[in-house]
Amino acid sequence: MASSLIDVEYNYKKICDNIANAAIKCGKKPEDITLLAATKTVDALTINHAISLGLKYIGENRVQELLSKYDDYNLNDCSLQFIGHLQTNKVRQIIDKVDLIQSVDSLKLASEISRQAQLKNREIDILVEVNIGREENKSGIMPELLNDLLYQIKDLPSIHIKGLMAIPPICDNTQKICKYFDNMHKMFIDIKGENIDNISMDVLSMGMSDDYVEAILSGSNMVRVGSALFGARNYT
Repeated sequence: MASSLIDVEYNYKKICDNIANAAIKCGKKPEDITLLAATKTVDALTINHAISLGLKYIGENRVQELLSKYDDYNLNDCSLQFIGHLQTNKVRQIIDKVDLIQSVDSLKLASEISRQAQLKNREIDILVEVNIGREENKSGIMPELLNDLLYQIKDLPSIHIKGLMAIPPICDNTQKICKYFDNMHKMFIDIKGENIDNISMDVLSMGMSDDYVEAILSGSNMVRVGSALFGARNYT
């Protein structure tokens, strides 16, 4: 059952405290870590309440759900991002509504984002999604193909690569999940060190409700938290 608004307030404060403590533990400032609320199945009223508490970033997984709630979001001081698998034929529906697309994993998708952004006369930021666990049922570029993809899409007009995103496999212990996070962080740092044009590597988006603290300790600077903030939800 989803949390009440009072529960959301309690959860939000707890998550912010956990983020701050993890940041300090690894030598960062709390403000160096971005909390993005994963808002899949969450109604606009609850989302807007979280925004009123200070939440600055929200992310939707599904195009149709984003569109159904878009007019009700309070986005005056909040960034809306797309964090789910994105089909090329759906890009045009969200290109003028989101600030960043986190799930780019192919030249085909990046090219369509570029084309639609040009049609709307706008620039858009993207993250490249890495399939760090090499899972056949998950989207994301395989790690060994990442550099080639980055070079293929870096010069596409109207898009800017801002970093990487990953969803590691479900793990039964902390040591295993941290290994995936550490591998992602190494790729992130290696690419950042290459100073490639139009690739800024500002954002490493990894860590969700069950493992966001471990992700921060491994180098993540953006965590995508859903159920820990809004309560358990029935995904259909």
